Amino acid sequence: MKKDIEITKPILTVNKWKFIVWLFIVTIIMFFAAFTSAYLVRRAEGNWTEFDIPSIFYYSTAVLLLSSIFMHLGYKAAQKDNFGSLKLFISITFVAGLIFLVMQYVGWTILQKEGVFLKGNPAESFYYILTGLHGFHLVTGLVVLFFSFLEAFKMNIHAKNLIRIEVCATYWHFLDILWVYLLLFLVFFR
Repeated sequence: MKKDIEITKPILTVNKWKFIVWLFIVTIIMFFAAFTSAYLVRRAEGNWTEFDIPSIFYYSTAVLLLSSIFMHLGYKAAQKDNFGSLKLFISITFVAGLIFLVMQYVGWTILQKEGVFLKGNPAESFYYILTGLHGFHLVTGLVVLFFSFLEAFKMNIHAKNLIRIEVCATYWHFLDILWVYLLLFLVFFR
């Protein structure tokens, strides 16, 4: 008498944290797509002021791109269980994120000195709103980085447990790409 052998199919699963971060990223993409679409529609209506973007916004872009390099180096360090480098690179990424936010604030003060205000022309308002919303999301990225930093110090991030650093790196790189998109958008569609 033969016994029936039950063949089970493997269940394909996605890590819940990866799913959440990708869902959040898709939501942010849709959010900024709506705002940039509204920007283009409002721009086409006329009464649109053109102004120069202060150079500090370009320098802050370089700082953010460098932070992305250090985030990647942190991920690579975690893969090799190089805890000292992991902590260092996450710290540098965090500080670079803070520097970026300070530079954004300085850029806004330069704009205000040049007569570009949040409650001014729609072009001016959109500039503050788009850059401010990105700044808000960067603050959320700093929170994620902070918790990754704590986990790195507890040695909970290592070659056999990379999920925290993967999620952190994915979100951070996305924020960098989003900023580059926004800056290029604002430069080319003034």
